[in-house]
Amino acid sequence: MFTGLLTLRPACPDCGLDLTQSDTGDAGAVGLIMVLGAIVVILAFWVEFRFEPPLWVHAILWPSITLPLAILLMRPMKAALVALQFRHRSTEMGL
Repeated sequence: MFTGLLTLRPACPDCGLDLTQSDTGDAGAVGLIMVLGAIVVILAFWVEFRFEPPLWVHAILWPSITLPLAILLMRPMKAALVALQFRHRSTEMGL
């Protein structure tokens, strides 16, 4: 379904669906930022109040967790949005 990290192929290699009409925009990134950001902030508060680490631990720990998680979850989020668009707005995708 993807050619690069987030670039869609022109067509699905399995079923031949034209993916050039798919437009997910930034919805996947925004949704992921909201959910992942809330989880990371809650965990950061929990770590702060439970263990009271120095500030440098937070500066190292949270970016090293958040960035890989955001990159790993972005493709499934975009694929889910393409599937939802196919299901609910199939006329706009040329079907």
